[in-house]
Amino acid sequence: MGARGYGDRMTKKSKAAPKKADTKATSDGKAPTGKASGAAKADAAHLSTTNNALVDHAYLSEAEFGTVAETLQRNLATTISLYLKFKKYHWDIRGRFFRDLHLAYDEFIDEIFPGIDEQAERLVALGGSPIAAPSDIERFSTVKVPTETVRDARTQVADLVADLTRVGKGYRDDSQTVDDANDPATADMYNGYAATIDKIRWMLQAIMDDDRMN
Repeated sequence: MGARGYGDRMTKKSKAAPKKADTKATSDGKAPTGKASGAAKADAAHLSTTNNALVDHAYLSEAEFGTVAETLQRNLATTISLYLKFKKYHWDIRGRFFRDLHLAYDEFIDEIFPGIDEQAERLVALGGSPIAAPSDIERFSTVKVPTETVRDARTQVADLVADLTRVGKGYRDDSQTVDDANDPATADMYNGYAATIDKIRWMLQAIMDDDRMN
């Protein structure tokens, strides 16, 4: 009798009407769970999370978004690293060019820094989620922040010119890539950044022409 009574209770409990679930689906058609279920990359549109139902890739297809997001994540990481590198050299510079470069580096930073938020927000606007942990920044960036102390002006400037040459070319290449992926707005952003990088590179090259730097 005891065992049968326990079974009866379990049967009744299983037949009880379940609690009404929140049926509002997220962008991947699943009910929001409050916990990410997708891959933690640059794509937020397929994370089954609370308040995520309206996140999508706007006018981009999945493949187009993947192409654009890859460039945005890499350029975001690169811009953060470039900012940190300019700051590192700003702090470490010594010698006759101390004041000129100490001030110039911060002026260049003021032109570069807005791109960090702009690129991150562009990724979010297209249904992405910027990766920003230090280890991820280092992994995606094309610029390496020095761990050693470099005080020599010519060494610093030559290093930055090499970085800016690579970054400027990267923006021009990525502008074409995202334009081909049906995203002219991001292409326009990249063209603007390329022009800024080219200007800073030119100014640093001009400083290297000073014979006193040899």
